[in-house]
Amino acid sequence: MYGALSNGCGSLTAASVSELNDYIQRLISCDEGLQTVYVQGEISNFTDHRSGHLYFTLKDEQSAIRAVMFRREAAGLRFRPSDGMRVTVFGRVDVFKAAGQYQLYVSLMQPDGIGNLALLYEQLKAKLTAEGLFDAARKKKIPRYPRKIGVVTSPTGAAVRDIMNILGRRYPSADILLYPSLVQGNEAPSDIAKGIRWFSDHQAADVLIFGRGGGSMEDLFAFNTEEVVRAVAACRIPTISAVGHETDWTLSDFAADLRAPTPSAAAELAVPDRKELQSRISSLGDSAINAVYDLLKRQRKELDRFGSARTMRMPQVLLEERELQLARLGEKLESSGKFRLEKAEHALQKASASLDALSPLSTLARGYAVVYREADNQKEMLFRASSVKEGDSVTLRFADGSVRACAEKIDLNKKKQLSKKER
Repeated sequence: MYGALSNGCGSLTAASVSELNDYIQRLISCDEGLQTVYVQGEISNFTDHRSGHLYFTLKDEQSAIRAVMFRREAAGLRFRPSDGMRVTVFGRVDVFKAAGQYQLYVSLMQPDGIGNLALLYEQLKAKLTAEGLFDAARKKKIPRYPRKIGVVTSPTGAAVRDIMNILGRRYPSADILLYPSLVQGNEAPSDIAKGIRWFSDHQAADVLIFGRGGGSMEDLFAFNTEEVVRAVAACRIPTISAVGHETDWTLSDFAADLRAPTPSAAAELAVPDRKELQSRISSLGDSAINAVYDLLKRQRKELDRFGSARTMRMPQVLLEERELQLARLGEKLESSGKFRLEKAEHALQKASASLDALSPLSTLARGYAVVYREADNQKEMLFRASSVKEGDSVTLRFADGSVRACAEKIDLNKKKQLSKKER
């Protein structure tokens, strides 16, 4: 046994732990059956380390084995492992010498039961749903009469022929812009997403159709990738998803503004039918003509009603009535004017009498005179005898003329003189 080595003198020398682990590792590494193994089991104690390595235990009903999947291999997984998931792994058995345990070094991993693609589909759907990419509130309305229609699909597939034929038949006035794209294979997701982003960035169409014909889940899986789904959700113009057959549902269907069951149906949903439009226009034209006829009919009845009126049959009657009304109005105007004039004359006479009563001429006519003195071509009215001195020349104005006089003697009121002495 490797653990009891002879030193040549009949005694035994013990092996170190490292030597024992090295020996076991060499034994395992020499066994070709342990270098390429497929193992099926249930994941437990799963750890997604921040280094990118995956650590877990693979178990069944009776036993378990430790396993590790290094970052380089783990980066290629298209699903997220978790506890309780049944998987089939491919790898090798080796010894982790530091811990003295053997374990599985996993290179490939595939889920059992639901399948790798289906699991990836469900996991990505849950993630994007939580982000709100599939919310109905985000959906844009498909334009009713688009002038430009964008198409992202394979230029050689049956889908593009169906779309072109139906668009040309139903709505030939629209321009169709095709962005040729791969729709299957590893390069398809980036190609499809690039075409969708091009239409969005350039606002090159009023509505965008993307998709392909039917196929297996693997054939359609480009439209289930995160890159394509995010491009559809971020597109600034309305989108119609046309992937596969009616029973095929991809994540791009959920992100699009409208899902069509087939590419042909997408073309029908994108544009109106020319024949239906022509029929509708014809119907609207008939309705307009009937409306005009009805209007003319009503106007004709109204015209006939006016034409049958007495004034229209005998217009002189209307003229006579208007002349009579005019004469009556003239009489009222004349009467009113005369009354106003008499009232104004009476008011004028009354005001004139009031003015005459206040006029100085009236006072003079009653025997009074106005005395004034002229000096420097100005007349000074004299109201008191004390304002005149003996020898002053004054003028006396009477009602019928004036008299110039010279003051010979001034006689003042004695009461007034006493009052002056008192002051």
